Amino acid sequence: MFTAEDILNQKDVRMISCTPDTLIKDALKVMVEKKIGSIIVKDGDNVSGIWTERDLMRNVIDKSINLDTALISEHMTKSIRSAPFDSSIFQLLDIFLGKRFRHLLIEKEGKFIGILSMGDVIKASLNEKTKELSELKATVSWEYYEDWKFKKK
Repeated sequence: MFTAEDILNQKDVRMISCTPDTLIKDALKVMVEKKIGSIIVKDGDNVSGIWTERDLMRNVIDKSINLDTALISEHMTKSIRSAPFDSSIFQLLDIFLGKRFRHLLIEKEGKFIGILSMGDVIKASLNEKTKELSELKATVSWEYYEDWKFKKK
C-alpha cells in the first residue's frame, strides 16, 4: 500500500514556496505556471503558512483585496495541517474528507518534505485499485485454467 512519501516520490514537484513579502499576484503567477493549487509561505526554513485557491476566493470576494499590492502573508492560512510521511492512502483520504480541505503538508523527522493535494491522493488510490483489480483478474483467470481438465467421453 502506498504511503504519503511514496506518492510524493511520484510527483514532479514536491513543494513550491514563496516568502511572506511576496505579492499575491506574483504568487498566483507561479501557481498558474506550475499548475498547482497551493503555495507554501516560508520565512527562512520555517513554514509560516499556506496560500490556496480557496484563500484567493475567500479574500478577493469577501475582503475585496487588491492583488497588485496585497502581501501573501496578510491573507494566507496560518494554521498548517500536516500528516506523517508514513500515512497510508486511506489515512490521508480520511484527513482530507474529515477536515474538508484540499492540501496537506507531509512531515518527516520534524521537517516538511512536501505537499499533497486531495487529487494526488485520489489518483494514487485509483492507480492502486487498478493494479489490485488486474492482479485479481489474473489470479481468477489462472485458477480457471489450472482447474480445467479434459473430460473423457
